[in-house]
Amino acid sequence: METKNQTALITGASSGIGYELAKLFAKDKFDLVLVARSEQRLNEIAQELSAQYGVQTYVIAKDLATDTGAQEVYDETRRLGLTINILVNDAGVGERGKFIETDFEKDLEIIHLNIISLVHLTKLYLKEMTARNEGRILQTASIASYQPTPLLSVYAASKAFVLSFTDALIHELKGTNVTMTALIPGPTDTDFFNKANASDTVAAHHTDDPAMVAKEGYEALFKGEHHAVVSAAVQAQVGMSTILPNEAVSSMAAKYMKEENKE
Repeated sequence: METKNQTALITGASSGIGYELAKLFAKDKFDLVLVARSEQRLNEIAQELSAQYGVQTYVIAKDLATDTGAQEVYDETRRLGLTINILVNDAGVGERGKFIETDFEKDLEIIHLNIISLVHLTKLYLKEMTARNEGRILQTASIASYQPTPLLSVYAASKAFVLSFTDALIHELKGTNVTMTALIPGPTDTDFFNKANASDTVAAHHTDDPAMVAKEGYEALFKGEHHAVVSAAVQAQVGMSTILPNEAVSSMAAKYMKEENKE
């Protein structure tokens, strides 16, 4: 893989799938732009990957759940004179609970981070990629993209948007040398469940390794594949969710959001 002077920008790079993807890119000698809210954690990762793999790393500590976060990230990469060859939109959050009981500001944060900033970053960098006729984008969707999920309704709906948006752009990019891939993991052993107040749910106790998920997404990205469905179990769920009516799919998904060992 020729990666000289190639740069990958990864959101949600401070932990989980984003961190594992950062390691894969660094191993293949991509320079990195690491984006998340925690500047201290990003600096630790930047130092680790620079020391281990000899790549250039840039830290941009921004909150992508704000109105200006995505634009500020883009403006900073422009200020640094960087060409972003790979964009990874991995940052995402959720919140477990009945919709009428969850905080509306939290709902808006989920929508802004999972949808608005993802769309904004895609708009900004995809324009540059198509102008160069070169580039790749990895969008982290979810098995929830296919499953209306009670007790995780806003998150699941946001991931349905990500998949639909990505699939539409894949069609628009036909005939170019720019590719886009939707990463579709199932429940993954990251800090997502803790932050979503869902650490005691069935889903949180049946998770995949984030390193495995990242590897599947990474390989699919460079093959130019449209979807990276990370395991046979997730593939089976995608198949069932495509065939069954949404009411049945919602009932199935609701079981994963119940607390472990409780009816």
